Amino acid sequence: MGIESKTNSNSKDEQESLHGTTGDSITETETIIIPPEWEHQITLRGLIVSGLLGTLFCIITHKLNLTVGIIPSLNVAAGLLGFFFVKSITTFLHNFGFDAHRPFTPQENTVIQTCVVACYGPAFSGGFGTYLLAMDERTYNLIGPNYPGNQAEDVKNPGLLWMTGFVFLVSFLGIFSLVPLRKVMVMDYKLTYPSGTATAMLINSFHTTNGAELARKQVSCLGKYLSISFAWSVFKWFFSGIGDSCGFNKFPSLGFTMFKNTFYFDFSPTYVGCGLICPHIVNCSVLFGAILSWGLLWPFITTRAGDWYPADLGNNDFKGLYGYKVFIAISLILGDGLYNLVKIIVISIKALWNNTTIQQDLPVIKELVGSEASKLQLEEQKRREVFLKDTIPTWFAASGYVSLAAISIATMPLMFPPLKWYLVLFCYAIAPALAFCNSYGTGLTDWSLASTYGKIGLFIIGSLVGNNGGVIAGLAGSGAMMSIVSTAADLMQDFKTGYLTLSSAKSMFVSQLVGTAMGCIIAPLTFSMFWTAFQIGTPDSPYKAPFAVIYREMAILAVEGFSELPKHCLVLCFGFFVVALVLNLLRDWIPSKVSRFIPIPMAMAVPFYIGAYFAIDMFIGTVILYVWQRADKKESEDYAGAVASGLICGDGIWTIPSSILSIFKVNPPICMSFAPSVSS
Repeated sequence: MGIESKTNSNSKDEQESLHGTTGDSITETETIIIPPEWEHQITLRGLIVSGLLGTLFCIITHKLNLTVGIIPSLNVAAGLLGFFFVKSITTFLHNFGFDAHRPFTPQENTVIQTCVVACYGPAFSGGFGTYLLAMDERTYNLIGPNYPGNQAEDVKNPGLLWMTGFVFLVSFLGIFSLVPLRKVMVMDYKLTYPSGTATAMLINSFHTTNGAELARKQVSCLGKYLSISFAWSVFKWFFSGIGDSCGFNKFPSLGFTMFKNTFYFDFSPTYVGCGLICPHIVNCSVLFGAILSWGLLWPFITTRAGDWYPADLGNNDFKGLYGYKVFIAISLILGDGLYNLVKIIVISIKALWNNTTIQQDLPVIKELVGSEASKLQLEEQKRREVFLKDTIPTWFAASGYVSLAAISIATMPLMFPPLKWYLVLFCYAIAPALAFCNSYGTGLTDWSLASTYGKIGLFIIGSLVGNNGGVIAGLAGSGAMMSIVSTAADLMQDFKTGYLTLSSAKSMFVSQLVGTAMGCIIAPLTFSMFWTAFQIGTPDSPYKAPFAVIYREMAILAVEGFSELPKHCLVLCFGFFVVALVLNLLRDWIPSKVSRFIPIPMAMAVPFYIGAYFAIDMFIGTVILYVWQRADKKESEDYAGAVASGLICGDGIWTIPSSILSIFKVNPPICMSFAPSVSS
């Protein structure tokens, strides 16, 4: 049962792609044992552990949502804790003479990880710290009754019953939206999904027994860098103080002028690891986007303050620089995502028409033809067979999406009267395209921009409804859009993990459904604990929910219309949308020896909105990999994935104890900050 050791998912030719190595390389193996059938990968003990961990992760997610508003990926921690709990339980029972009849396989471990991630998903995408909380009376009063467009009629206070019903309505559609494209995203595009790849490597390392010499060395390498990353994250915590202005994450490593434009190395093992896993072209595209936006475009627009937009606006006001950042990033993302979505549809139609398989260069990995050991080819073939064996029929996914959408279209207007049925229908009609864009971008850079896509729904619906309930309608529409694109990206990342651990796609799909159902109950319940115990959303509370105010102000701006956006914003958006289309056309039509140097618009777009600091981290990772490949190509092929996964896993594991310390109000003892020296 299970696999004997970790396997190498990409052949040598795939690793020597035109764009650098991928993160699929795990380890060599001598024997691959047939994995259990999909229904045996889902166990009662696994579901119990998933429920317990899901509850813990929901609490952590709410805590982060209501304080800093930034949720890190917990995939790695879910895989680790799932293994720890099950092994602890089975060892405990064994000591009392009760032996488990079913061995604990990497496939069961992967199912637990998938179920846990799906369980805490609604705590993030359910809007408990953003769009749902933006509807309540506290947020209305915090903005002020005299604020233009802030109406007392646009208030809906949190309630356990209606919030539970809402997350049930919107959380499942994303699971069905991209199932037919799982082969394209994971096998054809060979998207790396760095967190998913690192989780798979960690899970495989736990279950490796009697593997080849290389396998043991790779496991040892992963453990070494996991320990280093974890220890470094613990060390950084002691200097991070209270707030967001302290610690190594705010180290002005390139000088204060660059620091003000977010150009600095923030000593993040996670994104250095992502740089080691992601292809070189992705990392270079991210850095190019950072230079273009934070190095050139935003400083230029800042000089137009007082002309293009009022000079006295806050950092998160959409009528100022923030509006340019969000909407230009969205334009690049949509241009790239929609181009590739249309491309897939056209290729598929041609293939069906000609009764052939899809053979087409895809945007990230272009394979070279060459020889490879039959053992590695067989390993890759085995992965493909397992991933495609238990099919999820397209008709089932489509009918599931349509049925759930119909229920939601009929029910959501009862919860939010300003949100008419045809507006809900519009959301669900465009959501699959946006879900593809988000999943594609997550596969490239590990950043899920679900909240950014939610803003699209907010602005469109808010502007269509207008002053008569547009704030509530826009916020609810934002939630529907955000939940779909977030869940779709999570599932595709879990498909990547399952692909690398020889887990059935059907078991991934079912565990995602079960985990989401758990989350739709657990997330509202755990939020109600916070709501009852603390004054959520008030300035004096430790849980200020900073993004609730931002979302309500966005909804008010949407009601006022796109004409309220800063000057030239829409023109720039259209220009960058065209740039994304042109770059894709060039990548597809000019010779590969040139096209492989053309940046990927989706990767370029992420730093436009997030900042340049993580682009520095990822570029350092890709430079390390490049030098390593030149110094010792074979060693880099064997160990780069292990080093990268260890760096990501160690930093990811630290999020659990750090979050628990934060919940119990244990703050870092030191605030290390930096200031320019004063000349005497």
